Amino acid sequence: MSIALKNILGTRGLGREDISTILNTANAFKEISTRPIKKVPTLRGRTVINLFFEPSTRTRTSFEIAGKRLSADVINITGSTSSAVKGENLIDTARNLEAMNPDIIVIRHACAGAAELISHFTESSIINAGDGAHEHPTQALLDLLTIQEHKGSLDGLRVVIVGDIAHSRVVRSNIFAMKTMGMDVRLVGPPTMIPFEIERLGVEVSHNLAEAIRDADVIMMLRVQTERQNKFLLPSLREYSNLFCLTSEKLERAPEDILIIHPGPVNRGIEIALDVMQDERSLILDQVTNGVAIRMALMYLLLGGSDDGLN
Repeated sequence: MSIALKNILGTRGLGREDISTILNTANAFKEISTRPIKKVPTLRGRTVINLFFEPSTRTRTSFEIAGKRLSADVINITGSTSSAVKGENLIDTARNLEAMNPDIIVIRHACAGAAELISHFTESSIINAGDGAHEHPTQALLDLLTIQEHKGSLDGLRVVIVGDIAHSRVVRSNIFAMKTMGMDVRLVGPPTMIPFEIERLGVEVSHNLAEAIRDADVIMMLRVQTERQNKFLLPSLREYSNLFCLTSEKLERAPEDILIIHPGPVNRGIEIALDVMQDERSLILDQVTNGVAIRMALMYLLLGGSDDGLN
């Protein structure tokens, strides 16, 4: 099990074989998290730095758990505890961290291209944990792992992604990865939240949720990202909820075996109704579980994992 990559900056640069290798490796690593002692010595002596300039619960915690379950030394740095508050720029921060010889730097930053930028100034492997509204590759990979577990194969599946498409880094990474794996993608949202000419990425666009999910295999609901909007793009959240919240009534139009996912955090009643979150077809917590496995797999593969890595 190996991939010929130094960094994971986005899914656009991942081939079909790369993604399959990552998913298969993550699937193997899931078993470690069910053991009484959830640790293997695979990355003993290696150092992982989590550099998070934006708030995070799931992503940051799962990267930390992933590193520790592989026995790596994990250091967490937030924007508020870094020298960025003293005026240090991102390149100097990266160079200073690189001087301490880490093996992997995981970065989340509000600016698109931040992970790509520091990759030019470090020898460490860089994993993009989300850069602005650009990409979030590990989220897309865990989404694919979750879908594959329940559908068996990804090829030919139709995914409907609903919500704030314009400001979502998750949707961009998922479009690239899903198209690579032979999936059909349909985007749904208000016109003000759909990027101009996004159809050029090979996706369909609809503004009617109930109609769009009639023949879908998977529904992915997105959070309305008001923090990334210069001004709100709808008259009210109430109106958005009326049109684009996934309710049990709208779900009745979808196939019975449809899967429901959401990258989180969820604004209940805005993007998805409480009873739908609790539906047996909702895999939101499965995604969280799979996030640890995907991030374990990436660390393992980037550092030249061998076949005895699970022992």
